[in-house]
Amino acid sequence: MHIAWLGKKSPFCGNVTYSREITNILLERGYQVSFLHFSEDHEQSKADNYLAEINLPFLYKSQIYTIPAPKSTKILLRSLRKLQPDLVHASLTLSPIDFALPEICQKLKIPLVATFHPPFDSRLRNLKSSTQYLTYQLYAPFLAKYAKTIVFSQMQRDLLLKLGVPKDRLAIIPNGVDTNKYTMGQSYFKQKYPHHQLFVYQGRVAVEKNLESLFKAWKHCSMGENAKLLIIGDGHLTPSLKPIYNEDDGIIWLGAIVDEEKRIDILRSADVFILPSLVEGLSLSLLEGMACSLACVATDAGADGEVLSKAGIVLDTQDVTNQLKTILPLFSDHPEMSLLLGKKARQRVLEKYTLRGNVTKLEELYQKLCNHKVHF
Repeated sequence: MHIAWLGKKSPFCGNVTYSREITNILLERGYQVSFLHFSEDHEQSKADNYLAEINLPFLYKSQIYTIPAPKSTKILLRSLRKLQPDLVHASLTLSPIDFALPEICQKLKIPLVATFHPPFDSRLRNLKSSTQYLTYQLYAPFLAKYAKTIVFSQMQRDLLLKLGVPKDRLAIIPNGVDTNKYTMGQSYFKQKYPHHQLFVYQGRVAVEKNLESLFKAWKHCSMGENAKLLIIGDGHLTPSLKPIYNEDDGIIWLGAIVDEEKRIDILRSADVFILPSLVEGLSLSLLEGMACSLACVATDAGADGEVLSKAGIVLDTQDVTNQLKTILPLFSDHPEMSLLLGKKARQRVLEKYTLRGNVTKLEELYQKLCNHKVHF
């Protein structure tokens, strides 16, 4: 089967990881994959084994959204007509191209699948979550035209159902993590802090990630010289937060780390993973921490609370700072908590969130759409 995958390769974010991980496994399993993405010619990787790699021109792209160049739609149509794939899978990049895809694929008689990533907070408790809700409202009429839209949780599915997407057009296939790579093991990074208790955050440094609530709680608790908070990631808030919260407080800024082996090594060094987000989809970073047997603390944003239920500590998205002021000292006073919760987190991932298991579900969906020639 030939899959034309429309996704992201840069800048580094969860969508990039999602596309890379799934297409690599599809290639391993004998699928032909063509990768279409917004990029300049020099961004094309010679190491990938895709049948074809198509560069779509753009005016602007970020971790959040992309503005295509005017000619990108024509290039996409021409490329799909030439490639003649059995199915198109779009890992939606929050771009106007997302809205044009149903018409393009209908014209070419190709089944079209979407993965819908935008984060959400079903309780709409703040302005940011309301903005995300508008994204869902905007997309719902177009998702109804896709043969299938993949979402990560029951909550996300219910939200789209309320907005008018037909039930038979939605499929729940959660994010998954490679549990062979993301697992406990020796850590070279740990040698820098051999006697320290290490806490880690991994993700964008952005408003919706609510990092300042974590920093305020960390400073308040005075965790001591043997506790460090590692920050893996970067974003537009880094320049304003880093001068205020830094090594004087035991906060170590490691920046964005694209090298996967290096990130895994750092995760293995840590004891506790913390994700204080106000809105989420289903965090791959959280799944990676859980798979590495870290004790995990995350807010009940998006599907993260559902993932971590009975396998970690789930916070309300309101008043995160005060909740963390209570929880952080518990890990210092009771280090055995980390081991216990880490085992539970790993087991939870093995039960439901393995990458290979979820790609198998994706294969079943592909086969059903192609066998029944379900287009729209």
